[in-house]
Amino acid sequence: MPVKRITTAELMGGQNGIIIVHDGETYRLRITSNNKLILTK
Repeated sequence: MPVKRITTAELMGGQNGIIIVHDGETYRLRITSNNKLILTK
């Protein structure tokens, strides 16, 4: 089964960051000013 592929534009919906909840834990995914991705807990 192929892995789902999604662009950051689709995922972020025009925002710099989103909150992801995984297994009861909260994570923040954000785009930096250098256009890099950072995931923090």
